Amino acid sequence: MKWVTNWANAISIATNKPEQYTKNITLRYPILSVFDGKKVRLTFDNFTGKEEVTFTKVTIAKTGEKKEEILPETLKVVTFNGESSLTLGAGKTVQSDEIEFETSKNQFFTINIYFKDFTSLRAATTTLGPLSKFFYSLEDQSEAASLPMELYKGTEWVYFLSDIEIYTEDSNKSIVCFGDSITAQDWPEYLQLDGLQEGYNVSFPRKAASGARILREYHSVLYESYGLKSDTRFVHDMNVQGCDTVIVLEGINDIIHPVGVEKNPYRPWSDLPTAKEVIEGYRVLIKMARERGLKIYFGTIIPFKGWRTYADFREDLKQEINAWIRTTDEIDGYIDFDKDLDDNNAFQAIYDSGDHLHPSKQGYQQMAKTALAALKEYKEL
Repeated sequence: MKWVTNWANAISIATNKPEQYTKNITLRYPILSVFDGKKVRLTFDNFTGKEEVTFTKVTIAKTGEKKEEILPETLKVVTFNGESSLTLGAGKTVQSDEIEFETSKNQFFTINIYFKDFTSLRAATTTLGPLSKFFYSLEDQSEAASLPMELYKGTEWVYFLSDIEIYTEDSNKSIVCFGDSITAQDWPEYLQLDGLQEGYNVSFPRKAASGARILREYHSVLYESYGLKSDTRFVHDMNVQGCDTVIVLEGINDIIHPVGVEKNPYRPWSDLPTAKEVIEGYRVLIKMARERGLKIYFGTIIPFKGWRTYADFREDLKQEINAWIRTTDEIDGYIDFDKDLDDNNAFQAIYDSGDHLHPSKQGYQQMAKTALAALKEYKEL
């Protein structure tokens, strides 16, 4: 038996809003169990926070018939060094005590987090996909079977919760999906569902942040939620239990963001990298992966023709980077997302969400199929 990360989330920076402080609120996160297990432990992360936060109460329970419901008879209070509440300093990370809690493969369980006092909701990331249906409610609902209709709504934000580990069979493992908004959206969740359907004992935890770049990050209230640069995130995010492999899909934001200070003072042309600079950024991640004993695969950067900053020189840059990914012997292999989605440098119509940068539901489903086929070919599954 061993600990394996069942689910994960990159901790980035929430969009800065006046209402970023909250109190007397419960977050409810239904999570799909990939493994059968007898024990669970949770990691909470205030990595990007600027203030300490107090978790008044955290509970875990099996999910009810509806995703916003729990089964109270299965509820356990999560403790931290034996205490049911936790104060977590700015920039700090903590792991819960081991919780005796039975998980069943392909079944959901729910994490409830209650904040009684004013709390800065800064350390967070948005996630999308068929498995990301989350909620928040006013008042303490940490033990409530259902959320009062007039007090709750859905949310795409995951606050502070970064890793969920299950004590499970030695044959189980995890493969991390690391990237930007494209990976923070649906394809890793479709990959998880496809993998389960085919009987693989593998979780695909996601460490991705919208707007993230390989080489740069923003230091302004306006754009700070676009995430930390990749090497900073990789050092922090890749403490994933049971993981022997990481898939990296990142680089498009380095290509499309710079527009010149005459259009946007935060996006100077000096931020536009050469292909060589992006590849050197990739090599930093490769080195970090090797130091952790991980195999590393890169996804090719997907089509973006039609995006508002698209230009031939950006396309040329993308193609040069993708050519390196497809031919280098410095990585363990590549996943050719671009090839399977492309139609003359644009998305095939069915795979375009409409913004010409992010795939549609069908596009994300195809990305999952592409990744699964590649992982089989490389004998990772």
